[in-house]
Amino acid sequence: MKSINPYNGEIIKEYQEISLDEVNQIIEQAHESFLSWRHITFEKKSVLMKQAAEVLREKSKEYGKLMALEMGKPIKDGISEVNKCAWVCDYYAENAKKFLQDEVIETDASKSYVSYQPLGIILAIMPWNFPFWQVFRFAAPGLMAGNVGLLKHASNVFGCALAIEDVFKRAGFPKNTFRSLLVGSSLVNKIIDHPHIKAVTLTGSVPAGKSVARKAGSVLKKTVLELGGSDPYLILEDADLEKAAQICALSRLINSGQSCIAAKRFIVVEQIRDQFEELLIKEMKSYKMGDPLDETTQIGPQARFDLRDALHDQVTKSIEKGAKCILGGIIPNDTGAFYPPTLLTDVKTGMPAYEEELFGPVGSIIIAKSEEEAIKVANDSIFGLGASVFTQNVEKGNKIAREEIQAGCCFVNTYVRSDPRLPFGGIKESGYGRELSSHGIKEFVNIKSIYLK
Repeated sequence: MKSINPYNGEIIKEYQEISLDEVNQIIEQAHESFLSWRHITFEKKSVLMKQAAEVLREKSKEYGKLMALEMGKPIKDGISEVNKCAWVCDYYAENAKKFLQDEVIETDASKSYVSYQPLGIILAIMPWNFPFWQVFRFAAPGLMAGNVGLLKHASNVFGCALAIEDVFKRAGFPKNTFRSLLVGSSLVNKIIDHPHIKAVTLTGSVPAGKSVARKAGSVLKKTVLELGGSDPYLILEDADLEKAAQICALSRLINSGQSCIAAKRFIVVEQIRDQFEELLIKEMKSYKMGDPLDETTQIGPQARFDLRDALHDQVTKSIEKGAKCILGGIIPNDTGAFYPPTLLTDVKTGMPAYEEELFGPVGSIIIAKSEEEAIKVANDSIFGLGASVFTQNVEKGNKIAREEIQAGCCFVNTYVRSDPRLPFGGIKESGYGRELSSHGIKEFVNIKSIYLK
């Protein structure tokens, strides 16, 4: 398995996939670790998790560079990602005990209560786009709950996978509490089959999520799935258009456009169409594309050449079906897997830019005749991860966000993001279950009722 730098096409490192026998050995070792780790007090686990946060902060530049090399993330964004991982470690170190404390319930028993007990080994199947954050948002709550973790990372970021394992080693976690498995997708079903694997969390594509859900379901193991997204951003007639354009450009171009919760569909009320398009073009043109190791770079290459080419194919087919390209849309004559900030307008049903997730710096502008139609279009998607509403009437924005939009999270007058303090996840084909907050840590525990008479 080769790690290839998407900026210059050079091979960074080659990795040998481990065998099923080696995988099974690691699973047995992780299970042995769980048998003792599950009894470690919250206070002791908290100290270790705080130390993991410190390791992350101390090595943030090193890890940021690693992400830049392996998947093209601008180094400034990579450093921020590592620091966010430190935040989630601190958050659960400080709050896990409170979230999982026994809950006394009044019944006719002398005492009855709910206890939250760890399950065992949690298998995490993670993607390349946020190679540290996606992992830590499962690992921090999972380990604090008393579980142990096995990571099957995307094969183009195996360096990140090993670095994350090293974070927990440096922080002083017991051996085999967290391990990375250098395997491809062919072994996933056999890993899920293993009796010591108790649950699976996956962030990735819809087909990958459905495949893992089918397999886990066949052996009755719980899953949490965070899949694709085609987040709608509703630009209503009374929106602050300059502010909306700035935020929409930022959200669409975060991580070079490779984010499940990036703005994907800009649904604009027709009365403000021309003004908004002009402002959004100006904002998206201002972003600097270049070497991800340059701290001034805002957009790096796409993570792989095949992904860049697939994105361009979606753009081309949308234009062939009637969409108008008003910015970008041409593959640069560079050595790297670059794709420029691109805007398509007059996007309609039947086009890839309307129906599919565009996982790169391409925005789809869809014109709505009214606020009611904008809401209808926002919900006209197989996805339901995030959404945002732009209006100067915050009360109206709140009502639309709360009652009308079909999504796991909906923001008003700002861009969608994950936050350790809030539950994160989607509905429809964006998946199910929640990560982060008190809800996330309770996904992989046995919610046990205790009744004393």
